[in-house]
Formats: sequence, structure tokens, C-alpha cells
Amino acid sequence: MSIKPPGPGVPRRPSRPSGSGDEWVVADSGERYWGRYGAAGLLAFDAARDSVLLQHRVWWSHFGGTWALPGGARHEDESAVDAALREALEEAGVPATSIRPRATSVLDLDIWSYTTVVGDVTHPFEPVISDPESHALEWVRVDAVVDHPLHPSFQDAWVHLRSALHLRPVIVVDAANVVGSVPDGWWKDRAGATDRLLDRLEALATEGLEASAVDLPATRWFPRFVVVVEGAARGVADRHGEDHTGDVTVVRAAASGDDEIAATAERLAAAEDAVTVVTSDRELARRAERAGAGVRGASWLIDLIGAAS
Repeated sequence: MSIKPPGPGVPRRPSRPSGSGDEWVVADSGERYWGRYGAAGLLAFDAARDSVLLQHRVWWSHFGGTWALPGGARHEDESAVDAALREALEEAGVPATSIRPRATSVLDLDIWSYTTVVGDVTHPFEPVISDPESHALEWVRVDAVVDHPLHPSFQDAWVHLRSALHLRPVIVVDAANVVGSVPDGWWKDRAGATDRLLDRLEALATEGLEASAVDLPATRWFPRFVVVVEGAARGVADRHGEDHTGDVTVVRAAASGDDEIAATAERLAAAEDAVTVVTSDRELARRAERAGAGVRGASWLIDLIGAAS
């Protein structure tokens, strides 16, 4: 989105701290883009209200009077997710602990980029106007967003951003199959090998996956992992608890791991999640597909883990 500097008498930003990206990037055409290191904004989605948080921009801002997302310039070495959460806190009082990033969508103009971070509201909150850039902040129902005068760049992006709001990628992992595919001595300590897998999945959940890896739109996704353990590996859940992290959940199979995986895939698919089962077991793969899930082999996940290491 091209941004013009504020006019006379308009509140201006304070002097830049070290590493700040509060600076114009100027294209050969003369177009200016705010953010030396690019910019990012947060599309916070509250499923309970089926609403997104929008900012009514003050008159002196670029396309003042329109509605868009809280956001702003990224700092040096700051990730797009961290920048979007920081700006949302600064502009709208959005607590970072109430948002779980789900996907990112990037507009890349070579000299400048804007990243929209789609985030799920995990704990309800009400926004607070905390800087001079907002005329109002409002939870707007998804089907009513187009009824508002939108910032042109946000209006262009809304078509594909809306489609991402109800896509929730979940990866169900056949832990025994994945662990057993790597000859690293796992048979001597199945619980320990599963522990290592969980640690690597936690890192992968934080790093996220390219959209092409999960056949979904947007640019990058942060899926949930449901890891089904069985036999000697069930003890790992005693150390990690039922929820290893917010994004990696351990499920202990009471009996057959395959039965638990198939049932979990069916339950999640019925909830309209985009489910992928990771296994190289052909019969289990067929059961997962009948349940409405996609299937990837163990090597697919191992490659992703290696890339994120």
C-alpha cells in the first residue's frame, strides 16, 4: 500500500529509536511505502463472534476515513508476526497472549513488503484506542466487512484473506511410524525418540510451513500438530502433559494407534478442519482418506523438520 506523509498540523511520529523501521521507502516511480524493513498488520479473527478487528483510520492518514488493519513498520531483525503483534498492541491494545498466529499473506513489491498476519483470538478482549492513528476500533462481522469503506489495498486483499479465516490446518502424526522411519536407535528408547520428535515439532510449529507444503492459499501457515503415541512411547505424555505446547498436542492411544489416528482424523475432518495425516502405513493412509483427510508420508514431515532445524 502506498502511503503519503501527513500534512501540516498532523501529529507526527517521535524520533526513531535504533533499529526502528519508521522510515519511507521510495520507488523509482516516486511512490512511498512506510517501513524501511517492510510493514505488517494483524487480521485478528474471533470465531465466537465470526468477526475481525478493524481500524477506522483518522482523516490525516493515507486514505483517511477508510477501514483497515492495525499495523505498521517492522523493526530491523523483527519477524512479521512479532511486528504485527507489537503494532496491534500499540495501536489497538491487543494482548499478544490472546492471539495465536494461523497464517501469513505477503504482498512483495521487491523494494518493500507488507505481511498480513491472520491470528485466532484465543482469549476474548476488547480493543482500546492507544495512539492517534485510530478514529475507531470495531469488531466487524466477516459478512459485513465489505459494507465498510475499506482502504483500497485491504479491499484488494480481503478476497483471499477471507477464504483463510475458516481454514484451520491440523497435522495428525503417526508418531510410531515417523520415529520408526529414522534408524537412530529409537528401538532402544521409544519414549526418548518420541520426546525428540515432539521437540522438533514444537520448533516447526513456531517456524510455520510454506503454503505449498499443505496445499492451502496464503503464504505461510502455522498448523496445529496432534501427535498420537502408543505402546512404550505413551509414557512421553506423562512428561509433556496432554498439551505439549499450545500447538503440539499429545494423544495417547488406549489400544491401537491406527484406530486412534483414524478416529482423530475423522473427528477433525467433521469439524471442517483441513486435516493431514502423516503416515507411511498404506492401510492407515486409506482409512485416513476415507475419513476425509489428506495423507503425507513420514519422509515429508522428516524433511520439513530438517529444514526448520
